[in-house]
Amino acid sequence: MPKSSECHGFYKLDIGERLRFVKEFSDLTDEEVNLLRKEGGLGLDRAERMIENVVGFMPIPLGIALNFLINKRDYLIPMAIEEPSVVAAASNAARMARPSGGFLACSTEPIMIAQIQAVGIKDPNSAKVSVLSSKEEILKLANEQDPVLTSLGGGAKDIECKVLGTPVGKMLVTELHVDCKDAMGANTVNTMAEAVAPLIERMTGGRVYLRILSNLATKRLARAKVTIAKEDVGGEEVVDGIVSAYEFAAADPYRCATHNKGIMNGIIAVAIATGNDTRALEAGAHAYAARSGHYSPLTVWEKNSEGDLSGSIELPMAVGIVGGATHVHPIARIALKILGVRSARELGEVMAAVGLAQNLAALRALAAEGIQRGHMALHARNIAVMAGATGDLADKIAERMVSERKIRLDRAKELLMELGGQQTG
Repeated sequence: MPKSSECHGFYKLDIGERLRFVKEFSDLTDEEVNLLRKEGGLGLDRAERMIENVVGFMPIPLGIALNFLINKRDYLIPMAIEEPSVVAAASNAARMARPSGGFLACSTEPIMIAQIQAVGIKDPNSAKVSVLSSKEEILKLANEQDPVLTSLGGGAKDIECKVLGTPVGKMLVTELHVDCKDAMGANTVNTMAEAVAPLIERMTGGRVYLRILSNLATKRLARAKVTIAKEDVGGEEVVDGIVSAYEFAAADPYRCATHNKGIMNGIIAVAIATGNDTRALEAGAHAYAARSGHYSPLTVWEKNSEGDLSGSIELPMAVGIVGGATHVHPIARIALKILGVRSARELGEVMAAVGLAQNLAALRALAAEGIQRGHMALHARNIAVMAGATGDLADKIAERMVSERKIRLDRAKELLMELGGQQTG
């Protein structure tokens, strides 16, 4: 029987019951469940081999977004994030999308771009022709750096060249296109760029300075789309409000920055959970949003002829399921198992769908009820804990602050003295 990611009232379950649900859905072992309970599952020995000057850990809560149906397959989405309401919002948006078939997603081949910068060339345009005419020699040398990747069907596939005019003179930039398969590919791409740099120098008579990948991965895109019946999103007036909010972002970069930030809330939470490079994803997404010269939304929202809501997203998605922290960090490996993705492309498609869902949830909240309602209810719990409350008392103080619309640390401390005294009295 197919497993469903739907679970009504998941947030009402205690952590043990939630873990049992995830364990059964994802076939986790007892050892993997115990690692999830151990506040990160990362020992000092392993941490010291990941980065320099290790002194400890900074744990981040790992939640599960439910209800996701992507390309007719159910997913549980592990999300590592400190911001309240993000996981709940993604789950709610996915629930709204299910009756219409959920999300449809696709992606391009996992091609990363390495750039080799050559300067001091007397005739850059002639040098460009020389480099392009030696394409096969350059690709052969690049692929010799990673025969395993090549044997899997990946490796360097093509080159492009461009001449750039700059205040310090013209530069010839050779771009190496590398199919990274299931890896993010930064190390492989950089190694190939280093290897071909001397060859580029001999061909151009110039000097190579930079040889490094670009995080604007325009050849490695993920796309997702969704159509939601107007009654499932709250009515045609809400549809109009969401479309209006999108158009605001499309017209104004100040609004657009927050619009795109909300999208990346979902994408980066999955990236952290799976051990992927969040800085690369952020850089690529925001550069892609500005590629026209105007900073624009990564999503598009429209009302179709039936009055229903239609949305789509497109952005670079340089992620991997092998290598780096995805291999070293035990929780990242468990998160990938929970997701059940079988390739880096599938992971990118899932993350695009999560970004689209996150954006839908934010725009719907803004258009229908105000962003503060759900967000502040969760934020109130954090304030109660900051005041010193624990357990049920923290929940009671949070509820009281929300009802009073006074979500402040000073009020939380007052309520702690009042309600705490009642509990002990």
